[in-house]
Amino acid sequence: MRRIAYFLVAVFTIVSCSKEKKKEVVVPEIKEEIKKPLIKFGYNLDNYFIVKDTVKNGDSFGQILDENGVEYPVINKIAENIKEVFDVRKLRAGKEYTILKSKDSSQTASVFIYHQDKINHKIIHFKDTIKASDFKKQIKIVEKTASGQIESSLSKAIDDQGLSYVVSNELSDIYAWTINFFALKKGDKFKIVYEEKFIDDTIYAGMGEIKAAYFEHGGKPFYAFNYMPDSTKRYTEYYDEEATNLRRAFLKAPLKFSRISSRYNLRRRIAYYGNKIRPHYGTDFAAPIGTPIMSTANGVVVKSERRGGNGNYVKVKHNATYSTQYLHMKSRAVKVGDVVKQGDVIGYVGMTGNTSGPHVCYRFWKHGKQVDPLREKLPAADPLKDSLRKPYFHYIKPFKEKLDSITFEKEVLEFAELK
Repeated sequence: MRRIAYFLVAVFTIVSCSKEKKKEVVVPEIKEEIKKPLIKFGYNLDNYFIVKDTVKNGDSFGQILDENGVEYPVINKIAENIKEVFDVRKLRAGKEYTILKSKDSSQTASVFIYHQDKINHKIIHFKDTIKASDFKKQIKIVEKTASGQIESSLSKAIDDQGLSYVVSNELSDIYAWTINFFALKKGDKFKIVYEEKFIDDTIYAGMGEIKAAYFEHGGKPFYAFNYMPDSTKRYTEYYDEEATNLRRAFLKAPLKFSRISSRYNLRRRIAYYGNKIRPHYGTDFAAPIGTPIMSTANGVVVKSERRGGNGNYVKVKHNATYSTQYLHMKSRAVKVGDVVKQGDVIGYVGMTGNTSGPHVCYRFWKHGKQVDPLREKLPAADPLKDSLRKPYFHYIKPFKEKLDSITFEKEVLEFAELK
């Protein structure tokens, strides 16, 4: 009996120990998390002290590096060695820069990164060897659509849609030869297929190209499609739905945004001259003082001077047939003999000479005679080659379908009311 009791006690003890073992808490092995290095611009930033700042008015490349421990003989050597890639004199106030310094006690600067914009950067390395290079962040392109209707102005209609002001400039450039933007009407409409750029999928990096556009002016539709006619030269042009180049040899106006304050008029009465009839051979575009004035076509500057009632003026000869003249400038940006391209700034709006308000008087010469540029049928640019017409129509088909499917907010509301 006593043996049985010992046996039961032994069994109970073994079972109890077994249960105790099962209750033991297993502590998981804690693995030390490996921190990923912070790599930017091709450098491990963990290895450097980082200085971030903004170029201020009056700052120079030399001054910035000097303040960060780089001596002027070294600075001069850097500037000389990289001048083919980056001109250090062209630092612009407001632009950000980053300096990488060693993490030792000397904190010696070895890299200067100039942020031209959110995407493009110049990297100047000068630790052991001196070199400069371009760095471009990877971007994601997102295609978007937008539309608007003009009630007062194009810029207001674009702002109402929450779009960048850049859209106004782009549209005015695209249609500069086909639509008079100084005579837009209430009810004019636009639709666009455009790109937006993003860094790291979420950081907005600006607007890309307008791939296709539709502008309805005075009830007449104008299509525009961005197309590359020559892949070797890597430039694009805008053509309409019939493959006609929208560009012309001359811009409609020498200012991007303004209003016509006085037209070409051979029987105009001018208050400045006692309300007498004096022919007005120019078209006046009113704009604030300092507004850039553009050459309306390629050509050579044949006059750049200040004289009498013209004030500061520039005259450009475009070819044997056409010349243009720009009067009353505040200041001139070109000199005689300069070759200018269409859209180049040649001066700035002012009030010099005989004028009662800030504007540019735009004069248009044809075969040596002054004519009304708004009534001239201006020559077109090079047409699309016949061999490219079929590929072009194939390319624009989905863009035209997308434009045609975009509805205007006002039209949607009217349709809903009819239902």
